[in-house]
Amino acid sequence: MKHLWFFSVLLIFSCGDSLESNDTLEIYTRAAGLYSEGRFSETAVMLEKSNSFTPALMLRGKAEFFSGNDNSAELLFRKVLKKRPSAAEASLYLARILREQEKPGEANKILEEILGDDPSDIRALRLRAETALDKGPAGNAEALALLDRAAEASSEAALVFLDRARLRWIAGNGQGALEDLQKVKVLISGSGPLAKAVENLESIIKGYTP
Repeated sequence: MKHLWFFSVLLIFSCGDSLESNDTLEIYTRAAGLYSEGRFSETAVMLEKSNSFTPALMLRGKAEFFSGNDNSAELLFRKVLKKRPSAAEASLYLARILREQEKPGEANKILEEILGDDPSDIRALRLRAETALDKGPAGNAEALALLDRAAEASSEAALVFLDRARLRWIAGNGQGALEDLQKVKVLISGSGPLAKAVENLESIIKGYTP
């Protein structure tokens, strides 16, 4: 039953593509399993011939991206956007690649388009804050304003507060950084990587803050 449900979701998602065969969907399902295990190179190879199925193009693009093959990933995300101009996830990955290629103007244009459709898109706000920081100290105020927006709207506020804590610490606002870290602690539980990051940063700040 779960297998049939998964295929049904894919068929709905691929509305507008040519009707895909069961073989194509089966390959996509297997590739998604490899991707979930972090086997990105194998995922990309498995999907090499899936050139008309939008979810497969998107998954292959992400696999190429996390394999470090930015040029291949960029081409795939552009293919996705040609078929689906409103595909926000493809736009976001493309913006990240353009930023890494030191093309901030193109990256920001894409991010502003995403935020024009959804002003509370947490991923776009965080990446837009990163592009602001690429300007150096001159971009700090803009980055803080973007992270403020993200903190207000985000269901992943813990990550936003951690980002802002780091930026406030860099800007010399140790007390503000500690306040943000306290907010992260309220939002998370357990002793995972995020909790460890908070602990490390808090220790550094307290060691330098009177």
